[in-house]
Amino acid sequence: MSRTYLDHNATTPLRPEARAAMLAAMDLFGNPSSVHAEGRAAKGLIETARAQISAALGADGADIIFTSSATEAAALGMAGRDLAVAEIEHDAVLSWGRPALPVDRDGRVTVTDPAQSALQLANSETGVMQDLPEGLWLSDLTQAFGKVPLAFNWLGCQTALISAHKLGGPKGIGALIVKRGTEIAAQLKGGGQEMGRRAGTENLIGIAGFGAAAAAAAADLAAGRWDEVAELRNILEKALEAGAEDVIFPGRNASRLPNTLNVLSPGWKGETQVMRLDLSGFAISAGSACSSGKVRASRVLRAMGYDEMEAGSAIRISLGLQTTLADVERFADAWLSARGKHRGRAA
Repeated sequence: MSRTYLDHNATTPLRPEARAAMLAAMDLFGNPSSVHAEGRAAKGLIETARAQISAALGADGADIIFTSSATEAAALGMAGRDLAVAEIEHDAVLSWGRPALPVDRDGRVTVTDPAQSALQLANSETGVMQDLPEGLWLSDLTQAFGKVPLAFNWLGCQTALISAHKLGGPKGIGALIVKRGTEIAAQLKGGGQEMGRRAGTENLIGIAGFGAAAAAAAADLAAGRWDEVAELRNILEKALEAGAEDVIFPGRNASRLPNTLNVLSPGWKGETQVMRLDLSGFAISAGSACSSGKVRASRVLRAMGYDEMEAGSAIRISLGLQTTLADVERFADAWLSARGKHRGRAA
């Protein structure tokens, strides 16, 4: 049975450009902190990747601090600060913040004190995008980077999180973006790596893959490829709506990522749908990859005002650049067929 991957918000296939860069980096065995030729070659590769990410992210003049993940970047940017956040944030941000920001039915957040708040640019479950207020301390850009036009220098925030594996890079590498002159206290102390803000010998192979993936993602975005993905998402949404009279699409009235569709079918548990579609050859999720394995209603949807039954019926379909029209048509048919069988058994 062939498989169709529709869970790109959880992680993405490795781009060939990233793979090639990582393989080349394996031959550079020097320590980037060493001053000899081998060390300088390794250091040069890191700075090349830093420049690639800066260009793709519109972060000229900002500091890019490589970390093991966006989760570590969140800890680096938020530790020791009393930051207000919304319940829709990823656990990596919510764990360091104080849930205090209100969320409306469409998933949009109101921020009253930007300098003491953190707010994601796009939600991983619903795809809902926020209007970031000027002076925001931190924004999680992991889902938006590479999918929608953005520039860190225009967003008005002091710091931001990004992750390689959300845009075709390897797992295990992320970064904190810091507006030049902003004070950030190191959480990992030891050597003076990453401008003294994150000690530890750098993950040379992961950083090389991150830089190459960011450059390739920027080229795809400029070529309009995510506009094509948005068209496929809209086709899928219409197909599901046409075949299921009570289906709900959270965030539909807000601006969303081009690839993300959250679907509620009240009375049909999300985890049951995920398992049923997996057996039919489709990879989807019941929410964020970091929490979808837990059998509970989506915290994000509950914060948006959906009840326990509605939130518990959620599935997330997230398309990628490899997704085709045939993929979404086959998924729609499979989901509607599975839904019909579920309704028949429940009757």
